[in-house]
Amino acid sequence: MELTKFGHACVRLVKNDSILVIDPGVFSEEAALADAHAVLITHEHFDHVEPDRLRRAAEANPSLEIWTNEGVAATLTDVPAKIQVVRHGDAFGTAGFEVRVVGEWHAPNHPDMPTVRNVGFLVDEEVFYPGDAFTPPGVEVPTLLVPTNAPWMRAAEMVEYLRQVRPARAYSTHDGLLNDNGLGLVDRWLEMEADKQKAEIRRLETGESVTLP
Repeated sequence: MELTKFGHACVRLVKNDSILVIDPGVFSEEAALADAHAVLITHEHFDHVEPDRLRRAAEANPSLEIWTNEGVAATLTDVPAKIQVVRHGDAFGTAGFEVRVVGEWHAPNHPDMPTVRNVGFLVDEEVFYPGDAFTPPGVEVPTLLVPTNAPWMRAAEMVEYLRQVRPARAYSTHDGLLNDNGLGLVDRWLEMEADKQKAEIRRLETGESVTLP
């Protein structure tokens, strides 16, 4: 399986010519959706989902499948794709990938903003993407996509999450709001934790790919 970072919170997984995209929001590159067979969306915030892009992707591929929670699905009624609503505990197959759904809620954000539903996805028992939450996956996770910057999180929470999950490898997500100074700080934090856990824990540059076992 090949994993490619497409900016901020978006990644693209490719396996046997099948393409699965997670959270293609406005801070990512629309090219992430090119030739996609399936899309997973964790929650309804604009940096994770952009309906116009999904509409164009579905028009280009009428068999496109979108899997998400009920809150997101309600915003995608104009997207001509097969939209499937999933909840915590569900399991399904799409585009040759096996996916389990873990989690229910976004981490608390601004006190005047309602907490929205947020589902995480464990793909092929290999990659866990929690969305905007530090949801315990409940199983061993070889590859963790770990949020590293957001209004809803503290750096200490990120480190605690990495120590709780203890993945074989972890890559930064949700880092598109940072300038070079902030990214440098994230790199240092991840490097420190990689040294401590003796694991590959780092940030992928936009467009960078890694091959997973």
